[in-house]
Amino acid sequence: MKILVTGHKGFIGKHMVNALKDNHTVTTYEWGEASPKIKGLDWVIHMGAISSTAETNVEKIMAQNYDFSIDLYNDCRHYDVNFQFSSSASVYGTPSEFKESSPVDPRNAYAWSKYLFEYFVATHKKKSIVQLFRYFNVYGSGEEHKMGQASPHSTFTKQAKETGIIRVFENSEKYFRDFVPVETVIDVHKKFLKIDESGTFNIGTGTPESFLDIANKIAKEYNAEIQIIPMPERLKSSYQQYTCADLTLLNKTLEKYNV
Repeated sequence: MKILVTGHKGFIGKHMVNALKDNHTVTTYEWGEASPKIKGLDWVIHMGAISSTAETNVEKIMAQNYDFSIDLYNDCRHYDVNFQFSSSASVYGTPSEFKESSPVDPRNAYAWSKYLFEYFVATHKKKSIVQLFRYFNVYGSGEEHKMGQASPHSTFTKQAKETGIIRVFENSEKYFRDFVPVETVIDVHKKFLKIDESGTFNIGTGTPESFLDIANKIAKEYNAEIQIIPMPERLKSSYQQYTCADLTLLNKTLEKYNV
């Protein structure tokens, strides 16, 4: 198949290209390059975005995450090209359940940009396949460059190796997240390339783990100490205390198509 991957220089995008390049004809696009050619493609996998939940330049986020996504999606509609989109579990906000049908409550500009594009897709249907994936907390090799936005797995490991001290926000034993390996995310994308069905799907593990539990495991592995630090004020209002992907729809769809 002929597949365009946007955001190929990013953490997940790099893994996506590496997973596809041996069996498919893969082209790539990164923000700032000439507009990608859509005609003749089988799929567009749109992973490119400003992924920082702490980014405060709303115009910048809307230009890259929303406006460009709409232009790309409309080109796919025009040329009848199948479309996969990297959305985010941050659209849920702080609900009691994380089903694709649950009400959403975006708490920052990044989350809003993802949800607004989801809404645009829902109100501007296309004939070909459109698959939206709400990632939970993705971690794995290659995310070290994300600095403050890297997963606790990478952040804590880096701290343990370099300083012997892992710095954890206060009350981290109360913050539970669904941390999903990047390999799982890529595997789902690849399987859905074979699925002739549109929809919105969670990608997670269905098993949350606390930040402190992760810190303790890494501290034990590297013989590091744990230091409790205050949470920055800018994070308090939007910080999700708990996430856990409901995978019912995802698993049901995978079983239906036996992939």
